[in-house]
Amino acid sequence: MIRIAVALSVFMLLGTVEARAQGSVFLEELTWTEVRDEVKAGKTTVLIPTGGTEQNGPHMILGKHNIIVRFTAGEIAKQLGNALVAPVVAYVPEGSIDPPSGHMRFPGTITLPEEHFAKILEFAARSFKAHGFLDIVFIGDSGGNQAGQKTVADRLNKEWASTQVRVHHAEAYYTANGSDDWLVQQGETVASIGNHASIPDTSQLLALYPQGVRRNKLDPGRANDGSGVSGDPTRSSAAYGKKILELKIATGVRVIRELRESSRISR
Repeated sequence: MIRIAVALSVFMLLGTVEARAQGSVFLEELTWTEVRDEVKAGKTTVLIPTGGTEQNGPHMILGKHNIIVRFTAGEIAKQLGNALVAPVVAYVPEGSIDPPSGHMRFPGTITLPEEHFAKILEFAARSFKAHGFLDIVFIGDSGGNQAGQKTVADRLNKEWASTQVRVHHAEAYYTANGSDDWLVQQGETVASIGNHASIPDTSQLLALYPQGVRRNKLDPGRANDGSGVSGDPTRSSAAYGKKILELKIATGVRVIRELRESSRISR
């Protein structure tokens, strides 16, 4: 009887997971026929999130950006209501290899030249255009991703000007979401907020994936001190992270709606 009860519990759990996956906004959790039907039903916006595999100080895992942007892109897609999410692009420009520069000075970081990153974005966008998506959105969770996203969006929009398809670079999601200003309002300083592996980054990961933060290795750092940290991650909290994620998601939803409309009004 115990074995039967366990088997039934597992079966019910698997059924719940399957039902959740069938209603997922993530392409990698859907079949091709489900994607086809979603597009036919009006889900013609696709988000292409870009993260990165980079050092984040001694206290935080290399996949920080990928975890954050997969979550935020998923929430943005749900709120938009007519969007799906492509797999996260985890390989992005992180510095040169020889001599090592940027994050490539730290083991574990993976880099791509700008032109190769751009090609990944370009052919992902071309793929989605071929499948009937009308709005293709780049959402980058790292500063180094922004220029390549804009370049590809501008190039493809020029090429596809006579079509209904538009490519959008949702820059404000990362650069103008108001999170640093909000942290200052909470009493943090520009120095403690820093610009890498500090309060914003660490707090978001604490909210989403706390096991990715080595709390015993939280220490302040500054640019070029060898730690990979700029700011004071000891002041991070899951509560901060939850608010920052909310700000990024709200900004992403607003900006994408604006871009979808303005890109057609101007043409």
